[in-house]
Amino acid sequence: MMRQDIFTKDQRLVILRSLEECGYDANESILNDCLDMYGHDISRDLVRNHLLWLEEQGLITLARLNNNGKDFFVATITQRGLDVAQGRAFVDGVKKPSPKI
Repeated sequence: MMRQDIFTKDQRLVILRSLEECGYDANESILNDCLDMYGHDISRDLVRNHLLWLEEQGLITLARLNNNGKDFFVATITQRGLDVAQGRAFVDGVKKPSPKI
């Protein structure tokens, strides 16, 4: 597995787990901050790319909003996304969470 794949999969898992911890939804700015807290200092553009990919997989839904001419996303985790975040389901492209001890 390539190093970049490891980071990509972990970033997607962090997004899903962050949505779970935030009460099931959050905007892209909050998710960017959550990723930063877990050591992923990535661009807002990459966060958006992850969100679009997660939406394509049915793990989240995205609301596309506009505030003063600026577009932004609000992500909501789906039941399938929650199952992946909690390790009850697996999607290739998202890191498997460690078992809870």
